[in-house]
Amino acid sequence: MITVHHLNNSRSQRVIWLLEELELPYQVKRYERDAETMLAPASMRAVHPLGKSPMITDGELTLPETGAIVEYLAEQKAGGRLIPQRGTPEHLRCNYWVHYSEGSAMTPLLLKLVFDRIEAQPVPFIVKPVVRAISGKVKSAFISPQLKLHLDYMESELAKGVWFAGPNFTIADVMMSFPLEVATNRGGLDASRPHLWRFLENIHARPAYRRALEKGGPYGVV
Repeated sequence: MITVHHLNNSRSQRVIWLLEELELPYQVKRYERDAETMLAPASMRAVHPLGKSPMITDGELTLPETGAIVEYLAEQKAGGRLIPQRGTPEHLRCNYWVHYSEGSAMTPLLLKLVFDRIEAQPVPFIVKPVVRAISGKVKSAFISPQLKLHLDYMESELAKGVWFAGPNFTIADVMMSFPLEVATNRGGLDASRPHLWRFLENIHARPAYRRALEKGGPYGVV
């Protein structure tokens, strides 16, 4: 039996969603973030030394990293479902977006989170203006332009079709869901980018996505 080690409000929601799409049997073991630090609990290190979510266990296998999990489930457990045929342009695009989702799309979003939290941390009054000035400069000179660059790029790519890898829904769309959902909260993504907005509406309307929310519990990205 596949076990999803599920941290609330995290990438592991995508894994539950994919399992619902693939109609594979699984169970969920829940973990809660620390209310102050928002970090995963130390108990997750008993599953894997890094203690990060998502992770799955499947018999003797323990597998972290969303992309690796998604490819394992689709290829090894579901016979290649939701993966385009090898050797096709759609397969190459699918592979690209699976890796882009974490390797490129999430980087400026994570930096935005880090620098927003730096600004919010209590610091001595005398250095607070300096901290805010440095943080603001980094955000305006690098993070915000990068966010715009990536959102504009993704918007232009989805102008070519409904899904990222081609005419059909694939694991690439599962992977791309998280950075785009995060971007609605802290990346400036809204209905002014209609193709990305349509993508989010489409995935949120999928029955498997709604079932995954029921299984995973309340879900929000900040």
